[in-house]
Amino acid sequence: MTQKKKDTIKSLAIHNKDVGSTEIQIGLLTDKISKLSDHFKKFKKDKHSTLGLTKSVNKRKKLLVYLKKKNSDSYQKIIKQLNLRK
Repeated sequence: MTQKKKDTIKSLAIHNKDVGSTEIQIGLLTDKISKLSDHFKKFKKDKHSTLGLTKSVNKRKKLLVYLKKKNSDSYQKIIKQLNLRK
């Protein structure tokens, strides 16, 4: 596991052993999306990876809708912490 991934998990964890909550999944997907966006700045014609980017964005969107419905306080915290638009 990379250090960036560990830092993301640690900053968004609800409790000590939390590794798969909705908040952490959103954080990890955000890291993946930003990494892929940087990749596309160099390789504009990489059409195969655009599918992975689209799937990641849609999954994050679904998780954000779920989190907003279940726990709006946590949703607001995540939006602010990850600098997402909503």
